Amino acid sequence: MVVPDGTSGPDARAATPSDAGRTVLDETDISRALTRITHEILERNRDADGLVILGIPTRGVPLAKRIAARMSEVEGRPINAGALDITMYRDDLHSGPVRSLEHTEIPDDVDGRTVVLVDDVLMSGRTIRAALDALADLGRPKAVQLAVLVDRGHRELPIRADFVGKNLPTSLTEKVRVRLAEADDRPDAVSIEGGTA
Repeated sequence: MVVPDGTSGPDARAATPSDAGRTVLDETDISRALTRITHEILERNRDADGLVILGIPTRGVPLAKRIAARMSEVEGRPINAGALDITMYRDDLHSGPVRSLEHTEIPDDVDGRTVVLVDDVLMSGRTIRAALDALADLGRPKAVQLAVLVDRGHRELPIRADFVGKNLPTSLTEKVRVRLAEADDRPDAVSIEGGTA
């Protein structure tokens, strides 16, 4: 593995000054997790017919596109992923600066279809609750499933992921950072920052 400063070998996972924290998933681990999630989605739903894959901005969108690309390879036909902006459905709009609106792009009608929401990290469940509210304004899916790269626990709402790349127990003082090449112009990685070592 090669890190941004160009070092490789067994010490490559060590944090660099600009990249504090410990790496828990590298590019290979993330790729493997997304391949497994893709196959689990296809197995649970028998195939990709009737599926709508929607990523939650920011990093859920590239993850959804990667899953859709893997599905296309397995199914032998194009499968598209879309994006579902949840900004105006968040329950913390009044408590800080408003995030800029993201683009919503729905590749297919959601009515009567199984929608797979894709996000990078599941923690409190509030982002997913907002996504469910946004989705309800678009139509009435047959079912909604959730795929996440990392489930770190600490749920505040009764929400559970159907497909998980990695369960990562953390303390509330730790931050889970996901970097994806498409969003961050850096190699894929998941790291934990803060907390006590």
